[in-house]
Amino acid sequence: MARVATPVLAAALAATFGGGPGAVPDATAASMIEEGRKIAFDRRKGNCIACHIMAGATLAGTVGPPLVGMKARFPDKIELRLQIRDATKINPQSLMPPFGRHEILTEDEIDKVVEYVHSL
Repeated sequence: MARVATPVLAAALAATFGGGPGAVPDATAASMIEEGRKIAFDRRKGNCIACHIMAGATLAGTVGPPLVGMKARFPDKIELRLQIRDATKINPQSLMPPFGRHEILTEDEIDKVVEYVHSL
């Protein structure tokens, strides 16, 4: 499977790892994280809190692992993105919805959720 970075993910990676020309300013990265948080908490979209304990979530679920220390757990954001996009590619038994494959989230929304979750 080819790993294709969307423009949002490419910009976020540039901001994270220092990017030279075209690097995303800190304000843009912060905005992406906030937009990703909104998607993750939106019960009609990401709904991450239905299964995961997350900072700031009330009535969070415990089916999935707590989303803490994500930079240590996923030092490579591309791996985190693959997990969020379609966890069944990594673990066919996963209960996590394939947000990308089922078009629950757009590629842009997945990129934003990745930025938010990676910040936890």
